[in-house]
Amino acid sequence: MTSNGHYGPYGGQYVAETLMKPLADMEKAYHEARNDPGFKREFDEILHDYVGRESPITVCRRLTEHLGGATIVLKREDLNHTGAHKVNNTIGQALLARRMGKKRLIAETGAGMHGVATATVAALFGMPCEVYMGAIDVKRQSPNVERMKMLGATVRAVEEGSATLKDAMNEAIRDWVANCDDTFYVIGTVAGPHPYPEMVRDFQSVIGVEARRQCPEKFGRLPDEAIACVGGGSNAMGLFAGFLDDREVRLVGVEAGGRGIETGEHAASINGGRIGVLHGAKTMLLQTKSGQIIDTYSVSAGLDYPGVGPEHCHLHDIGRAEYSVINDDEAVAAFDALCRYEGIIPALESSHALAEAIRRAPKMPKGSILLVNLSGRGDKDMENIMEYKRRIGK
Repeated sequence: MTSNGHYGPYGGQYVAETLMKPLADMEKAYHEARNDPGFKREFDEILHDYVGRESPITVCRRLTEHLGGATIVLKREDLNHTGAHKVNNTIGQALLARRMGKKRLIAETGAGMHGVATATVAALFGMPCEVYMGAIDVKRQSPNVERMKMLGATVRAVEEGSATLKDAMNEAIRDWVANCDDTFYVIGTVAGPHPYPEMVRDFQSVIGVEARRQCPEKFGRLPDEAIACVGGGSNAMGLFAGFLDDREVRLVGVEAGGRGIETGEHAASINGGRIGVLHGAKTMLLQTKSGQIIDTYSVSAGLDYPGVGPEHCHLHDIGRAEYSVINDDEAVAAFDALCRYEGIIPALESSHALAEAIRRAPKMPKGSILLVNLSGRGDKDMENIMEYKRRIGK
């Protein structure tokens, strides 16, 4: 990354003048905090004592035996307090908000896990919290809406546009512009203007750092491939961060193919998009020839975003990571497989990464290791899964 927050041609700060000073203040405060042993100590203590880190790695013995070939191993972010990787980042950002003297937290959310994680740390630190969520996502992720309310957050249903994650982020940014003096915007992914992509990656890098240590302890070596789903891309960037310097480990991001790339109903920004600017950063976007953002589709609310983190775009361009596409039906089949073979109910987001591992494993030599980041648990997705199966007649 360059000093102005670019990853190759991607990233940067494409925002209203009103936000330039808040972003500069945030960058300065973050770099000071990152170099402060006291900040890191408190962050690590909360992760250990409150979140329950470190999360284990689990060998999928029955699924591996069923598929043949490579061994599938899960990094269990689903076992964190709140049920996903999101809390790693919200704790870091809430600590930074408190350090900066901010009194109020706001957030956007798609599947609701980032909203729940933000509401959780707001309650922990005694701060008011508002979460913006697309109206469609409010309906399909109602358990998480109720969790946010129970934790004391106000949930704002966004009716504009496609009424999904993109539109929730638009509204959160509008709130921040109007209230930046006392409000800290907790972005949930490695997107947005600098320093957010850097900051979120750093807070989530605990995933990859742990896995980088755990795999040699358990298997005597590093995995052959590290696989994670990519919407905005925070869980993937967190996993990849531990292995970027290990060229023998193939990094694989998995985008949401929805009903298929060829149908146009998907959320695969790297595979189906082109360069543009969204939410304050230059990145790969799903857009028309005239630059209008295209409505996305995925069975998974958390992957239903028309852009992707700028560092992912750069890793793709330089060939350090590859990005595949998994369709709805493949993700749901992987969801079912993990439930039936391992007794683990995965998030639909994570099911995309698992589906890619299921696709790859039989083609690889026995003894190969596929490390999959199980970014969250699937309690929130049960109603969505049942509706999907009713719709396709299963």
